[in-house]
Amino acid sequence: MTPYAHKKQQLYLVLSGIFLVNSLLAEIIGVKIFSADRLMGLPGNLTAGVLIWPVVFVTTDIINEYFGKAGVLRISYLTVVLLLFAFGVIYLTTKLPPADFWLDVNKADDQGRPFNIDYAYQSIFRQGLGIITGSIVAFGVGQVLDATIFATIRKATGGRYIWLRATGSTLVSQLVDSFVVLYVAFYVFGNWTMDQVVSVANTNYWYKFAAAVLLTPVLYLAHYLIDKYLGKEETSELQQEAAADISV
Repeated sequence: MTPYAHKKQQLYLVLSGIFLVNSLLAEIIGVKIFSADRLMGLPGNLTAGVLIWPVVFVTTDIINEYFGKAGVLRISYLTVVLLLFAFGVIYLTTKLPPADFWLDVNKADDQGRPFNIDYAYQSIFRQGLGIITGSIVAFGVGQVLDATIFATIRKATGGRYIWLRATGSTLVSQLVDSFVVLYVAFYVFGNWTMDQVVSVANTNYWYKFAAAVLLTPVLYLAHYLIDKYLGKEETSELQQEAAADISV
């Protein structure tokens, strides 16, 4: 393997690792809904998962820039499989019989109120078929849309304006993702009203919108660092392969 091929492989592995870990974390912590007003003084509520989704879609755009649509879809499909595996393992742990001493030493909270730690564990981790289905569907659809729109804009602009293809692809894909996950998880399978779905989805989306714009400099920083790592000529070659979807 040539030094360039080795560096190219290492780059894809690092980016894929960042993408995979943050995708998994976002899905697991997404069950919590928190008050944006109490945290940031902004109206509405957000799912905890949106706090690190910006890392996911920025990484998606970087992978697309250097490894093309095929590179994004490859790690996206692998992530879907691993998410299903993770949800499966977590679900099985909720079915394990709790140890009596564990229940006893955790039978009250800090204020002395009765507390069932096994019930709490199950409530947090046993997200249910609805949330799992909504998460997987939204993730899959969002990633395919993001990769496709990014590639389309790159082709239309001749590879110029990275900010346009990165931001444009994210804004469209996350509009779909923000609504689909909540609609499937909490409306179809849950007990939310459509107004609640739209309200939280709207807040989530505008957070992602702001994050996509604010994180644009990260894309240019990534370009600079990758240029330094691979070399400008090699980077240019890799981008041309990505545009033709033959880099992986």
